[in-house]
Amino acid sequence: MKSLYLIRHAKSSWENPTLKDFDRPLNPRGQRDAPFMAKLLKGKCPELDLIVSSPAKRAYTTASIFADAYHIPLDAIQLEKKIYDAYPEDILEIVNELPKNVKTVLVFGHNPTFTTLANLFSDDYLSNLPTCGIVRIDAEIEDWAAFGVASAKMTEFHYPKQYFS
Repeated sequence: MKSLYLIRHAKSSWENPTLKDFDRPLNPRGQRDAPFMAKLLKGKCPELDLIVSSPAKRAYTTASIFADAYHIPLDAIQLEKKIYDAYPEDILEIVNELPKNVKTVLVFGHNPTFTTLANLFSDDYLSNLPTCGIVRIDAEIEDWAAFGVASAKMTEFHYPKQYFS
């Protein structure tokens, strides 16, 4: 079995309007939510093989916080430029090219792509994958090349406001 976790970056700051979108950092809520969600995920999924992230500051920072929770060195995070301005098919292409020996992968990125992608694998409509939201998609396959709508299904959905008021 293969498990893909789509994780939207934690809440980012709009405090500095001169920053490029790519360079926006996490805001205080994002800095609170990311460690909490990382710990939550580690409790549900104690082992993982790979972290892939958009290089945008808010996504990479979120991925770094999750890597820290898993005691994974930051240089082990695989940065993938295509995630930043991706369409759902771009994310699927990245997933389909994952090494066969990888069983569980976390992919950090952005909306609206991640919400659209999650909906491809769910029977229930998801109107929005919130910041620091996590979607788990499982597939009974041997090779990531076979991962797709016909082979995989969303099995979990978690987001910070389930746990914080």
